[in-house]
Amino acid sequence: MENNGSSNIIEEKRWDIKKENEIIERWKKENIGKFRKEDLGRKPTLVIDTPPPYPSGKWHVAGAAHYVHHDMIARFFRMIGYNVLLPFYADRNGLPVEVSVEKKTGINPHEVSSTPEGREKFLALCKKELDSVEEEMVKLLERLGCSYDYWKNGTDSEEYRKLTQATFRELWKKGLIYVAERPVNWCPRCKTTLSDAELEYKELETYLYYIKFKIRETNDYVTVATTRPELLSSCKALIYHPSDPRYSGLEGKTAISPIYEKELKIYKNENADPNFGTGLVMICSYGDEDDIKMFRELGLEPEIVVDRDGRLNEKAGFLKGMKTHEARTKIAEELEKRGLMVKKEKLMHKVPVCWRCGTPIEFIHVREYFLKQIEFKDKLLEAIDKMKFYPEMHKQKLIDWINSIKTDWPISRDRYYATEIPTWRCKKCNSILVPEDFKYYRPWKDEPPFEKCPVCGADKSYLEGEKKVFDTWFDSSISSLYITGYMKDNELYEKLKNDILRPQGYEIIRTWLYYSILRVYQLTGRPAFKYVRITGMGLDEKGEAMHKSKGNVIDPFPVIESYGADAFRFWAASAAKVGYDYRFNPNLLKTGLLFTTKLWNISRFISRFPDPGKEKAGKNTIDKAILEYTKMTLRKYISSFKEMDTYEPSNLVYSFTWDIFASNYIELVKQRAYNLNNEWSKEDQESAWATLHLVLRTILLMTAPIMPFISDEIWRLMKNCGSIHQASLTQEINAEEGINDKLTQIIDLMVKVNSDIWKYKKQNGLKFSDEIAKVVYIPQELKEAEKDLKALHKLKYISYEYPPPGEGAIKLDNIVYIEK
Repeated sequence: MENNGSSNIIEEKRWDIKKENEIIERWKKENIGKFRKEDLGRKPTLVIDTPPPYPSGKWHVAGAAHYVHHDMIARFFRMIGYNVLLPFYADRNGLPVEVSVEKKTGINPHEVSSTPEGREKFLALCKKELDSVEEEMVKLLERLGCSYDYWKNGTDSEEYRKLTQATFRELWKKGLIYVAERPVNWCPRCKTTLSDAELEYKELETYLYYIKFKIRETNDYVTVATTRPELLSSCKALIYHPSDPRYSGLEGKTAISPIYEKELKIYKNENADPNFGTGLVMICSYGDEDDIKMFRELGLEPEIVVDRDGRLNEKAGFLKGMKTHEARTKIAEELEKRGLMVKKEKLMHKVPVCWRCGTPIEFIHVREYFLKQIEFKDKLLEAIDKMKFYPEMHKQKLIDWINSIKTDWPISRDRYYATEIPTWRCKKCNSILVPEDFKYYRPWKDEPPFEKCPVCGADKSYLEGEKKVFDTWFDSSISSLYITGYMKDNELYEKLKNDILRPQGYEIIRTWLYYSILRVYQLTGRPAFKYVRITGMGLDEKGEAMHKSKGNVIDPFPVIESYGADAFRFWAASAAKVGYDYRFNPNLLKTGLLFTTKLWNISRFISRFPDPGKEKAGKNTIDKAILEYTKMTLRKYISSFKEMDTYEPSNLVYSFTWDIFASNYIELVKQRAYNLNNEWSKEDQESAWATLHLVLRTILLMTAPIMPFISDEIWRLMKNCGSIHQASLTQEINAEEGINDKLTQIIDLMVKVNSDIWKYKKQNGLKFSDEIAKVVYIPQELKEAEKDLKALHKLKYISYEYPPPGEGAIKLDNIVYIEK
């Protein structure tokens, strides 16, 4: 859009960040940037599978920056012609809200939820808590200028839960989900099963206890080292490595466990580490994952001594009722008292803990629903090879995780605020019944959707609703299906399914990313995503993760009020390349704020001159050169953004605007633009005007995805038209045309010449407005800019005999020679 040879003058002397609030209200009315179904097939499409955040508390600056990144990507792709679906909704299922409500109200969810009425009351408290926190998140994203399409139907909505239950039904029909009682990772604090992906590992100080076991056949003693003596009552075998000569005669013999006097078979097995402890290993149910493996391998019958509260039960004898760490101390004292403790040594031991509360997990037998995953490992590896990762380095983390999987995924949980498992069990024939209807079921409350058991014909009264819920990852792993209309709008889904971008942090590669790829493949047989964008962790100034316990959490709102949303976004964009950790950096915030001032001042200056139109631009070499340099910058900018990066584009537009355009080109052509003494022709003057306007408009277009407020305001003021966010990024300059390297090099020469002369004046005590009466030697390529250079630097003589012959001149820092 041209403005018919004119330009509106910007009267305000400075940019006021308070205008951002006015602009937000304007955007709301204009409804700019929304996804349009009617454009499907007419435009390329990008679906951004936005991470639904959990509203468990206030966002800090790093979390907010993560969502700003997604908005920048969306704005960029809209400006290169894409129809972008950018939804925002909350991931509201799961444990954190239950813990929060329990802390605030003192209500124990396991006690109150023992009746349907109590459970209903607790769920209402959870919903109220989530609503208040989610409202704050939405306000923050709005204040940051994010263009998300806000969906109020989060993962706890009937619509979302209905889809989750429908996908369960599909996988159940395929035979991919089964019920089994087996050892699982169990958090005694959260009182729920955990998947392997929900475990973290901590180095904790503990003891290695050296305990005496009697050999029945010989009455001799052997020493066994263990970190879990409290599990002695569940010990079923001892093993040693086949190559360990110390125990070559023990195979097949029987050991007697101390205190409990149980007979244990001794086996040779390569799982024993001869270099750890004494080389003899207790096999208990269950100290760790290796115990679970050995029980299966040796065909041992487990003796479960730890209950769901993390306390030892009656099978542990005198340790009954104690927490495991209490029991460990108690049995160590008893072993010492009986002379059965050889010694104990301190050591650092890697312990699996719950990723939510940090409690060391236990391994206990629980009846759960499991989703098959081991048999899909090879297919998933093939699927991820069809996805483009940004950056590629994080793809290996996903591959390593898939290769490490050894068990199926337990998808059921003993919690409450989550999607219910839609099954009923017939108490007469023990069949599990799954309803066929596409609707939301709450089996703990709803009447069975069967008049009788379809398997054995038993009366409806025999049908018992399932009280368990799904692991929250079972819900969130279908986010890409939910936003594209899977099972709801098949036509929409078919048009969107192949153009999905998954943006997320690297800390949930093994959970959200992996489970999404698994679930989508199992349901549809195809890769879940076309693109995967992995960001690093947001850190504080010292490079540490932000946590309330550390006291280093930074509230975004005061930062935005001090610096403005554009400056905040500039920090978010330029803090680090995609894939790397990004630190909170007040200096970058200041840089962003100064950049808004610079943009305003540049625009205010250029608005003083009429815009004769694009066709008048580039009528001399230096103007052609800056347009070529702008095109080169735009091309690099587009290329970097297409790589899902914000770091390179933000730094490109900043350095070009400040260092090339403002500090060099504008200064060079300023006198020509004013032309107060009519030294330049009308054509040269208009070329300066048109070039200034054209480059500025391109800068504003490049700035728009990153700093949407100021770019939109200047665009409207100068062009007297609609929003910049409805413009095409390449409508002013075609970045697809070839680059003339000779012209771009002229700009590099200009920058070096200007730098040399300014530095020379400073070193020689001259003002920038002082004349240089000596001969200045510069390259021939800048000859057409002679009048501009003389006017800028007050040069009396310029010579193009470059480099000068003989020793009559000295070279300055970069490129200029000056007469001695």
